[in-house]
Amino acid sequence: MNPFDYTRADTLEAAVGADGAILAGGTNLLDLMKIGVATPSRLVDISRLPMREIDDHDGGLRIGAMVSNADLARDPRILARFPAVAEALLSGASPQLRNAASTGGNVMQATRCSYFQDPLSPCNRREPGSGCSAIGGVTRNHAILGWSDACIATHPSDLCVALAAFDAVVHVAGPTGTRSVPMALFHPLPDAVGVPPALSAGEVITHVTLPDPGGMARHARYLKLRERTSYAFAIVSAAAGVHVEDGRIVAARLALGGVAARPWRAHAAEAALIGQPASGDAFAHAAALAVQGAAPSGDNAAKIVLAQRIALRALMLAAQGTPDRMPALPASVFEGDDHG
Repeated sequence: MNPFDYTRADTLEAAVGADGAILAGGTNLLDLMKIGVATPSRLVDISRLPMREIDDHDGGLRIGAMVSNADLARDPRILARFPAVAEALLSGASPQLRNAASTGGNVMQATRCSYFQDPLSPCNRREPGSGCSAIGGVTRNHAILGWSDACIATHPSDLCVALAAFDAVVHVAGPTGTRSVPMALFHPLPDAVGVPPALSAGEVITHVTLPDPGGMARHARYLKLRERTSYAFAIVSAAAGVHVEDGRIVAARLALGGVAARPWRAHAAEAALIGQPASGDAFAHAAALAVQGAAPSGDNAAKIVLAQRIALRALMLAAQGTPDRMPALPASVFEGDDHG
C-alpha cells in the first residue's frame, strides 16, 4: 500500500472540493488500496459528518449518505414502503460489512471485474486508453447490456438495483453547487476509451431520496442469482414492483442487476405492462423486453436467458405480494411486525 495523508472533514464544506479520495465506510476503498488498484495520496474521512438520518420526505424517504446498510435494511419505514430495498441489502455482503458500509459508499463502489482488480492487467477504467483485458478473457460475470469495446464490466451493487427500480435520486454537493441525478442514470456507461467517473473532482454524495411508492409498497421483490447464498455478487438480479387494481396493472417497476455498468432500468418492459392483466403471459412478454438489445460480451450468452428468467420471477412474485418472511433470508427482518 502506498503512503498517504489522512484528514477528517468536520463539515460538509470541508469535504466538498477537498483534494483526496473520500473515505466513508471504507469497505471497498481500503480493499482497492491494499491490492494497489487505488493509490490516493490523501484520504478525506467523512464518517463523522451528520448524514446518518433517515427522514420522511413527501411520502417517500430521504436517506443520508452515511446511513449504514444494516440500519437502512432494518428501518421500519423501509420495510413498510420499500421492502425490495431491504431485501437487496440483506442479500449482499455479510452482517459485519453491512454494519460498516454506507449508503453513499454502496452507490460509489467499484466494479468487481477481476481484470480491473489486477494492477498488471490493462484496464480502461484504471487507465483510459490502455485497453480492456476482459475482452477475450473470462467473461461469465460481465455485461450483456450497454457495454462497449472499451469496457464490459458490470456494477456490483444490490442496493442500487432496487433504488433504480423505484425512482431513487442521488443528491450531490460539489465545488460549483449541488445537483441531483436519477439513480438509473447516475453511473455512466462506457464510451470509446473507458468509463467516465460518476462524480467530478471534489463532489460528495449527501443523500438519496426515494419517492412515494404508492400501491407498490407491499408488492415489491428483489431476486438475486449467485454462486452461493451469502457473500457473493450477483450473476444476474432483478428488482420489481407491481400495482394491480381490478385485475389490471396500473404501475410497474423493473430493473436488472449484474448485466451492465449501471443498474439497468427496463422502461419498455414497464410500459408494456400498463393495462395488462397480472398474468404469466404479460410478465413473460415484459421480461423479454427487459433484455431486448442484449448481446454477449464473451462467453456469457447464458446471462441473457438468466436475466430474462429472473425478471419474470421477480415480476410474478411482486404481484403476489411481499411475504412477511423471506425464505432465502432466515434472519429476515420481514418476520413479525417490524414492517408495520
